[in-house]
Amino acid sequence: DGQHMIGADGKQYLVPPNYASKSKLVEGDMMKLSITLQGAFIYKQIGPIARKRVTCALTQDGESLWHATDGMHQWRLLTAAVTYFKGQVNDEVIILIPQDAPSKWAAVENIIAR
Repeated sequence: DGQHMIGADGKQYLVPPNYASKSKLVEGDMMKLSITLQGAFIYKQIGPIARKRVTCALTQDGESLWHATDGMHQWRLLTAAVTYFKGQVNDEVIILIPQDAPSKWAAVENIIAR
């Protein structure tokens, strides 16, 4: 859903933001969660969905949450992804979203400073 993996059991499992950012996870991607005997959670993307790229403006709201907007739609972004690319408000952000489904979250592909 942008931050969590929804398991077959209906439970939500928080995906580490650095993994989600690096893997460019998009809402609807299929994932696998393995829990080791020591209790470590190991996530793996096993079925990426079809994606499309959208060029947007990078914005930040009053709660310091990052968003991408194309003027008609707005998507939440992981702070880890924005800080990795050293994003600033009004930079150009290239995002990945599901090709055939609405989404609230987007994956950051790249940020171009303005």
